[in-house]
Amino acid sequence: MPVARRVPAFVCLVLLSCGLSGCGSISSFMAGGMADLIPAWAGGLPADAPPRPGSPEYDAYMKQRENAQQGVGQTGPDPTTSPSATAVH
Repeated sequence: MPVARRVPAFVCLVLLSCGLSGCGSISSFMAGGMADLIPAWAGGLPADAPPRPGSPEYDAYMKQRENAQQGVGQTGPDPTTSPSATAVH
C-alpha cells in the first residue's frame, strides 16, 4: 500500500477515535435521562419500577412505602388462631 493512501486512512482513524471518545464523556451525563426512554420490551425499565431518587415522585413513593411497612408491623397473624398453634409436637 503506498504511503499516499496510508496518511488519509490514518487521519480518518484518528478522527473516528476522537469522535468515539467524545461519546464516552457525554453518555454519563445523558445516561440517566436516556434510560427512561427505552421501552421495556427493548430492555428498558419495567412499568412497575420505582421512580428515580431526587425526583418529586420519589419522595411520595418513599412516604407511601414507609406507611405500608409500619402498617405491616402492627397487624400480623394472630398466634392463637394460627393453624400451627394447634399442632401437636
